[in-house]
Amino acid sequence: MTEPPILSVRDLSVAFDLAGKGRFAAVDRISFDLHRGETLALVGESGSGKSVTAMSILQLLPYPLASHPAPSSVRFKGEELVGAGEPLLRTVRGNRIAMIFQEPMTSLNPLHTIEKQIGEALFLHKGLSGEAARARIVELLHLVGLGDQAERRLDAYPHQLSGGQRQRVMIAMALANEPDILIADEPTTAVDVTIQAQLLKLLKELQARLGMAMLFITHDLGIVRKLAHRVCVMNRGRIVEAGPVGEIFAKPQHDYTRHLLAAEPKGKPAARDANAATVLTGGDVKVWFPIRSGLLRRTTGHVKAVDGVSVALKAGHTLGVVGESGSGKTTLGLALLRLTRAEGAIVFDGRDIAGMGTAALRPLRRQMQIVFQDPYGSLSPRMSVAEIVAEGLRIHRIGRDDAERDAAVVEALEEVRIDPATRHRYPHEFSGGQRQRIAIARALVLKPRVIVLDEPTSALDMSVQAQIVDLLRELQDRYGLAYMFISHDLKVVRALADEVLVMKDGRVVEQGPASRIFDAPQAPYTKALMAAAFAHDVVDIAGARQ
Repeated sequence: MTEPPILSVRDLSVAFDLAGKGRFAAVDRISFDLHRGETLALVGESGSGKSVTAMSILQLLPYPLASHPAPSSVRFKGEELVGAGEPLLRTVRGNRIAMIFQEPMTSLNPLHTIEKQIGEALFLHKGLSGEAARARIVELLHLVGLGDQAERRLDAYPHQLSGGQRQRVMIAMALANEPDILIADEPTTAVDVTIQAQLLKLLKELQARLGMAMLFITHDLGIVRKLAHRVCVMNRGRIVEAGPVGEIFAKPQHDYTRHLLAAEPKGKPAARDANAATVLTGGDVKVWFPIRSGLLRRTTGHVKAVDGVSVALKAGHTLGVVGESGSGKTTLGLALLRLTRAEGAIVFDGRDIAGMGTAALRPLRRQMQIVFQDPYGSLSPRMSVAEIVAEGLRIHRIGRDDAERDAAVVEALEEVRIDPATRHRYPHEFSGGQRQRIAIARALVLKPRVIVLDEPTSALDMSVQAQIVDLLRELQDRYGLAYMFISHDLKVVRALADEVLVMKDGRVVEQGPASRIFDAPQAPYTKALMAAAFAHDVVDIAGARQ
């Protein structure tokens, strides 16, 4: 390209102080350029320094930038951002350079409505308010795929949205001011395959219309192949290989790049005992949320999040639950574990727990565990990893003393490939993928009989996804665990699930053995999901939504 880059990064280094134990180089002297209209992908395993790089561009880290052997430099349209004053940074952040963060639940304000949060960006940088702002907000929500729900969701709070819906709101906020550069940090991890395809298509269209440059951070190499022009491969804070996407994918030079390209969850689950005992069942389960309106807040309708679903989990088997964001997958899992109010029959190990009180249910909690979708939101920021993983052991009085419980914590962390020596650190000191593995360890340490896994691999890079799938299989074989595996990543579901349940708008669209669902889906909606997951082109499933 002949014109100068819109963003030029030179010798960027970021070091974290380790509480008096030296410094850790999270980013080590990396350099790259980004041109107008170009998409540059940063790829690498969890903890490689991708997100730290992105936050450093906008000077969002309190840590000093290291200055060896040369000072770090981040120049946007020729202006230096490293060490820049707040007036300049305020004009750049969220306006000329916007960022989509990895974890939408912790990035959105829980006390403000969706309309207020998107409107804030429009007011601060464009001066829009009132009806003009509202019209623009609705337009943005339509753009990011909320469709008919756009106007109805304006008064919603983040906790009232699904993970995918929250991510789409984050994307709408980032695009509100039509930035010159969009930094997207894993923007599709919480989004199902069909919405992912739509969002990638949307980003391409906006980029072409606005001439917007994108720095796209992801662990999904399939997205890189579809979206990016150039790619930088990061490992341990350094860029080990960079170049055009076609060249890197066709002829990778570095061993680490070849390792990434080869890593993907593979295989299918082994044949299971068809006569295995049923551990948990749900019969005609319903979860309806009231819609209140008017001055007296009367109930005028219901959101039927789960509407008459029946399931059965068998020991040693995995039930994969798939469907678009907002289809009711997570709510169904919460209902079966009695973590949200529901109607219908719920039976665990032969005992009806639907009407069981809190005190009677407490001893059974050890045997029914969940791994939540958002690891940062589900891990206490005030507790060390050792305390987080050991908390369930203390509550259920497992282990004779602290030493025995600590040994169990060490074993659980080793099983999910977390270095036990780091167990005295806090969640914010780990990457998103590492936090997800810690959340899995917290559930596994109790050796439960049932685990609901809500998007447990969505924040993990491909190689770690494959490790987690292998780990879950191994633990299932060892302990006879029953899994409900909720995911929008159908490749992971295919590698792990024995049976699949397809949900849409709170109802079951199709259900049956995984082999039949994947090889010969019957429902048009299921066919559209499979096409979006396993085809290279963006799939329009508008017809399947009728």
